[in-house]
Amino acid sequence: MISDSKKSIVILASGEGSVAQALIDAVTKPTGALYEHVKIARVISENPEAGIFRRARAAKVPTELIPFRSGDQRGAWEKELEETIKNINPWLVVSAGFMKILSPAFVNTFRIINTHPSLLPAFPGAHAVRNALAAGVHESGCTLHHVDAGVDTGEIIAERRLAIMPGESEEALHNRIKELEREMIVAGILSLVLVEKGM
Repeated sequence: MISDSKKSIVILASGEGSVAQALIDAVTKPTGALYEHVKIARVISENPEAGIFRRARAAKVPTELIPFRSGDQRGAWEKELEETIKNINPWLVVSAGFMKILSPAFVNTFRIINTHPSLLPAFPGAHAVRNALAAGVHESGCTLHHVDAGVDTGEIIAERRLAIMPGESEEALHNRIKELEREMIVAGILSLVLVEKGM
């Protein structure tokens, strides 16, 4: 039975959901760091083929598809998404690999956090890992941040760092960063919960 004292979250994801899986495990498993504090009200995706649906259903987490069809009016799709989330009324919306840009009006309606595969403010945008390698930097990592109207410009909650290995491929680096993202998103949400509880 879910305790009413648990904070309700909505997860938005578009793809395989490997980062979201860490969050699902932390919430649904009795040994998870978020088990006593958080419940997942819904996992929402615009992609009917998203692997996150399989992961969520396996954990008995409610899911919802809000499809974005080619030729659709973006405003109508976003309005449907907004109304769905408003009806749920979550404490927090977690963007975990959600590949749609949301309007300033939308992001100002909810408390939204996002993980990004670079040490922001360096390398914002969709190709952060590739851009970091192209720039020849020796260090990268990931950032957990609040979502605002800009592109990866919101207030930073936490970061994790790693050294880039000589000759490392984009795929290999991205996979190592995802491991850090999985740890960071759980720890970051736990820290937000504990601050609100005064702990």
